[in-house]
Amino acid sequence: MSYSIAIDGPSGAGKSTIAKKIAKRMGCIYVDTGAMYRATALFMIRQGIAPADSTAVCKACGQAEVTLRYENGEQVVLLNGENVNGLIRTEEVGMATSLIARYQEVRERTVEQQRRLAADCDVIMDGRDIGTCVLPQATAKIYLTASAAVRAKRRYEELLAKGEACDYDTIEADIIKRDEQDMNREISPLKQAEDAVLVDSSDMTIDQVVEAIMEICRRKGCL
Repeated sequence: MSYSIAIDGPSGAGKSTIAKKIAKRMGCIYVDTGAMYRATALFMIRQGIAPADSTAVCKACGQAEVTLRYENGEQVVLLNGENVNGLIRTEEVGMATSLIARYQEVRERTVEQQRRLAADCDVIMDGRDIGTCVLPQATAKIYLTASAAVRAKRRYEELLAKGEACDYDTIEADIIKRDEQDMNREISPLKQAEDAVLVDSSDMTIDQVVEAIMEICRRKGCL
């Protein structure tokens, strides 16, 4: 019997990190839906299209062919055939992603591909609307969150470790702004599905979060 696991939550909650670890332990496919939207946002930035210009974004989104493949067990995001893994995690791309993900044409194009992946194999998928929109019949649904201050601290330390110049207050303000955008967009806003289990990772280690979600998956019959 196949299964699907949906992990939703705000930016910086650790969804991707947790989902990757669980996928390795369970032997299922990890689908980073946010990376797919980020690749489309990168395309718009490269084309000089303002993310707030819905008409231009929707007109151009058909030119951004985003696909996923696995190399040595790691997910690779391809934008028109180019590996963009190292280019889609900037703050600029993140803010642009929050804007373009509101547009129906962009969402429909991306969701269709995500559902095809889930139909073909066991998956764990993370994003903003997986349990509410993309995979409403998911076997297990988790809403993973943390306070804005904790998420900003994690991002700040991550950027410092990479040697990038950053400012904690700016990062926290961006996170709060992005939460507002994601939760109040007209199409598929960020919210906890009625049947999702809430996991607040503010005071938890990565391993503790993994164990908590694994236990939820066991109870839901994924193991």
